[in-house]
Amino acid sequence: MRPTAPATESLPSSPEYDPLSIGEDLVPIRLAKAAGQTSLDFSGLLHPPLLLHEDLKEGCGGQLWPAGMVLAKYILKNLDLVRGKVILELGAGGGLVGLAVAIALRSSKEMLGSGLSPPVMITDLPVLLPLQQKNIEINQLPTTSIISCELSWGPSLPSSLPELYHTPEVVLAADCVYFEPAFPMLLETLSNLLEAPSGKSDGEIGAARMDPVCFFCMKKRRKADMRFIATLKKKFTVHDIDARQEIDEEGGGIFLYRVSRRG
Repeated sequence: MRPTAPATESLPSSPEYDPLSIGEDLVPIRLAKAAGQTSLDFSGLLHPPLLLHEDLKEGCGGQLWPAGMVLAKYILKNLDLVRGKVILELGAGGGLVGLAVAIALRSSKEMLGSGLSPPVMITDLPVLLPLQQKNIEINQLPTTSIISCELSWGPSLPSSLPELYHTPEVVLAADCVYFEPAFPMLLETLSNLLEAPSGKSDGEIGAARMDPVCFFCMKKRRKADMRFIATLKKKFTVHDIDARQEIDEEGGGIFLYRVSRRG
């Protein structure tokens, strides 16, 4: 749900600067959590519940975090925001938000008999893809519902990412504001994903593509986090979302935004 230590590979290394030595001022210390499986129904919003395997061996992205819970609950309560859309989750970690959305959309299709929609795409660094795949499998989700792909943040989108997801209609991002040196790369990736769509139809999906929007949820931990939001507001159109009920359930300091490109 955020870049882990491999995101520092592009940073210079020297005797004075060790990119893998991260002080508490950059990343707050958190008690280790044993690997295990959690069942989540998001306060009764999700049927069947999401089964999430959490494992920190490849970094802190391997467990659920409060902003991910808030974003998932908000989308589950407002499923029409994402129904039938091309959806991509950034920094998905184990896939909490994307998996919850995929389960809800699949259940909705079965109940309403709604038409075709593309699978939810969950992305992160390569080390977290096996955990994402494990969570897809334990929830018995087919590739028509959800798929996983590497997406390291930076100036360009990887060629391994299917073309359909280069201009998603909905970007989901939870707990991505965490490792300060990666903030510029996150902004570059958001700029790429929120570019205007071509306007052409996409085969079986059919309808013309809508302008992309990002639902961006974060927990404030340091002053640098709010500086990131100030920069985000300079580059994009950013609206606060009132999600007080979801936020109160997860604790304070969580912010939810709707982000789109400037007209």
